[in-house]
Amino acid sequence: MFQCKCLFPLENAVPFIVHIKFFSKRIISQEALSVKSVSAYSKLEQEGIVQRFEYTFELAWKTMKDRLFYEGYDEKTPRSVIRRAFEVDFISEAETEVWLDALDARKLLSHTYNETTALTVLDHIEKRYSHILTRLYERLKPEADFE
Repeated sequence: MFQCKCLFPLENAVPFIVHIKFFSKRIISQEALSVKSVSAYSKLEQEGIVQRFEYTFELAWKTMKDRLFYEGYDEKTPRSVIRRAFEVDFISEAETEVWLDALDARKLLSHTYNETTALTVLDHIEKRYSHILTRLYERLKPEADFE
């Protein structure tokens, strides 16, 4: 699995630490989604889940980008960050496919709002995307605990 080859100590990686701490507070909780199905939430709550996914996804890929930067990689785009994370065994091949699908969904949602698309993405948030976000957080959290 992923081995840290950091150029300098992570405790000095201020952007990474800040991002992972913000990410931990904004992640779409599996616990929240396990209370009831996404379809059981009101339309307003569903819109909130979609919006939370959008900004949590942004924070997640930027957190991965910062983490990779401290390994010596300087990726610029979400797609290149996801691919590099796979290349260095930070995420699995199956996770990479879900990350890339989530990236496409996030882009689609941010450029147009279509209710059918939003409902499809909601289903994916519940069944696929929340899992990869949670796994990323679980991998990164121990590296951010410097207190």
